[in-house]
Amino acid sequence: MHGGHPTVVESSAAQRPLIEIEAERLDQMQFDARVRTQTYDVASVGRNLGLEQDDAKHATHGSNATGVYNHGMSSLRYRFLGMDFSSPIVLLSGCVGFGEEYTRVEGFSNNDCGAVVLKGTTLEPRLGNPPHRVYETPMGMLNAIGLQNPGTDHVVHNILPTLDFSETRFIANVSGSTLEEYAEVTRRFDDSPIDAIEINISCPNVKEGGVAFGNYPEMSARVVTACRAVTKKPIIAKLSPNQTDIKENARLCIEAGSDGLSVINTIMGMAIDAKTRRPIIGNVQGGLSGPAIKPIALLKVFQVHDVAKRHKVPIIGQGGITTVPDAIEFMIAGASAVGIGTSLFYDPMTCKKINAGIEKYLADNNLENVTDLVGTLRLGS
Repeated sequence: MHGGHPTVVESSAAQRPLIEIEAERLDQMQFDARVRTQTYDVASVGRNLGLEQDDAKHATHGSNATGVYNHGMSSLRYRFLGMDFSSPIVLLSGCVGFGEEYTRVEGFSNNDCGAVVLKGTTLEPRLGNPPHRVYETPMGMLNAIGLQNPGTDHVVHNILPTLDFSETRFIANVSGSTLEEYAEVTRRFDDSPIDAIEINISCPNVKEGGVAFGNYPEMSARVVTACRAVTKKPIIAKLSPNQTDIKENARLCIEAGSDGLSVINTIMGMAIDAKTRRPIIGNVQGGLSGPAIKPIALLKVFQVHDVAKRHKVPIIGQGGITTVPDAIEFMIAGASAVGIGTSLFYDPMTCKKINAGIEKYLADNNLENVTDLVGTLRLGS
């Protein structure tokens, strides 16, 4: 222990059994939490992320009185990378655990989304970063979890068998510190019932001084190439906004074999305690998510769509989506699906409300299917 915080260590061969046991124990503790709570107080988190003013937007932009939508409505059903989606909503990695996190909240159902992206998974178990890991900011949230997970084998053999694949599609999130680790995690998920694989290319490359793979187009493409060589499942590259040219990164990832793109990952930021003059986040820096980053994410989706549409590569647009208008704007900008994450901490019923609102918008604008909305931004006079 140092300063009251646990020491974080990498797993050597001798340490692995202890770390694996501890990582699995922490994962099981989260699973056993049995949250049964009110919509606006998930797991005793009552913070609103500055979203109180957005409640009215749900009601005035298409949500019906109860926020309930018709799950069988054909207007929301479509094919995404060969997968049947019942909704354009994708629950984002890190926000719903390994698919079971919110199923313990009364009224929530995975049926309300097209897909669930599982928590970031590395080859070996990881304990994650020292606290604090999460900090609320104006209109957003900083997080630096550190990829805490029980390791690929545990996920494949112990967690995937517990998931109900009749509810929705499940997408693995592959993370790694080297090209070899990315490839091996992908290979193990290839031999599993998982529907698709999202590659988290924002991880630091330990062989290149710790620089993030996703911040450099050529390095991103190398990760995709390594993963593409070991799987036939759909690959979705998750692009970082912390780079100079996201369009070039998208182009190279597509050429390397990425079937889809997630745009964007979190934006790096930090918070400081003025009284102690110390960073609030134990890792010093963390990823900023929530409404604060929406304008940035929306622009990045628009920019990447300019590249992706030429190759007919679909985009999962994400970053600050909390309301019906938010989701619709991302689809107009070019997203074929919309990712929901941080807003779930405020309102687990967000998916139901957004689905209902999109249905009404489509009907009001004489659009037969949600795919008719994608990339319809009107430019010029």
